[in-house]
Amino acid sequence: QEILGKYRDLFTLRWEGVIGNMRAPSQAEWEQLLTNCSAFLFYGMERFMSHVLLNWLVAMNIPKCHLVILLDLARSQQSYRRITNSDTHKSCARIALESPREAAMLLSLAGAGSVMGTQWYTSWEENAARLETLFENLLSFGKTTGQTVHVLQK
Repeated sequence: QEILGKYRDLFTLRWEGVIGNMRAPSQAEWEQLLTNCSAFLFYGMERFMSHVLLNWLVAMNIPKCHLVILLDLARSQQSYRRITNSDTHKSCARIALESPREAAMLLSLAGAGSVMGTQWYTSWEENAARLETLFENLLSFGKTTGQTVHVLQK
């Protein structure tokens, strides 16, 4: 919330979404957010694709969404237990479709213009630093997504 507040006025007055860990968004909320945005940010625990229904995502059309930023793959003991319990009810193929590369491909096929995301498990602190760098470069400095990715790789 602190990072969103810091950059709010630089980009848009229309930040929308679900913030906090009070509840998980419904599939309808995910759909509304993705179909009505020009940029979508997921900053959360475990795999983004474990939070949405695969059948629902592949049927979506999100051409207005020019940029998807997935700062996922953060892990805690609680999130690890949740995902482990969830994964026991899924096939190996389904779990494979939740990986970062497959998530980027599915979002691209649904119409997202560009997808940025983490590749390996990380911590909240590391993702917070990435988010700060992303917003600083994209919003304050006006760099392109490619230039911003290069900054993150260093």
